[in-house]
Amino acid sequence: MDTNTLQAFLAVAEQQSFSKAADHLYLTQSAISKRIALLEEQLDSKLFDRIGRTVSMTEAGAELLPRARDILLQLDDAKRAISNLAAGDITGKLSLAASHHISLHRLPPLLKHFNEACPKVELDLQFAESEVAYEGVLKGDLELALITLSPEPDPSIRSEVIWDDLLQYVVSADHPLAHSKQINLEQLTKVNAILPGSNTFTRTLVEQLFKQHNLELNVSMSTNYLDTIRMMVSIGLGWSLLPKSLVGDDLRVLDVIDSEPVHRNLGIIFHRNRTQSNAANYLLKILLSER
Repeated sequence: MDTNTLQAFLAVAEQQSFSKAADHLYLTQSAISKRIALLEEQLDSKLFDRIGRTVSMTEAGAELLPRARDILLQLDDAKRAISNLAAGDITGKLSLAASHHISLHRLPPLLKHFNEACPKVELDLQFAESEVAYEGVLKGDLELALITLSPEPDPSIRSEVIWDDLLQYVVSADHPLAHSKQINLEQLTKVNAILPGSNTFTRTLVEQLFKQHNLELNVSMSTNYLDTIRMMVSIGLGWSLLPKSLVGDDLRVLDVIDSEPVHRNLGIIFHRNRTQSNAANYLLKILLSER
């Protein structure tokens, strides 16, 4: 058993496909199959069932999966700890993901600062939905992620709040509610809402708020891109809760009398059991200075 066979196993398990795993690791499908066959021979257990084009893990595969992730994470952690012995030398690769909203509205000046201070760092920057980036950190694929923080974080994840994002109820200037001096949450349930997808941290936050009042949202459209939601609200397709930083003169802020101010936390997350590289620690230092 070695890192190559374990990486192949993880790729097939996550992609649920030998061909996609091969693409992911920049190998041929034959090479992936050989590595899986070798691992199955070493463990004397079948790890995947192949029925037609469908690939599924066996019971043995499911048992190996968390252990394989942990082994590779520990090896990566050891390499990083040794690299960090070169005190003050900020080099190497930093894998970082950022949500689309943070990438557009928060990240650019911080990234410029980091790049100027750490020119030797190879930055592997990905733009992803907060929930996808969260899973990347949890699995060990990413060292850091700048995201909307989860309302119910996994115990393995450590998070630091960097920005407090005030959300405001908004409609277009010609929306039926635009000229109401005060409204309540129940009134909002009677008109169309445009919100992020149901699997997002922000949507969970909004749903929890309405459930506290025994109310059900009337969501007519959803997308995970807040700038797209803003556009749809501005042309009168419904109301939404948007960050104050996105609210301009073309939108009207509603005074919802039975709702407390709605805030979501934006910040940085990393795995508690992972040794941070010098590059990650420096970026974290920059971010914490923003608070």
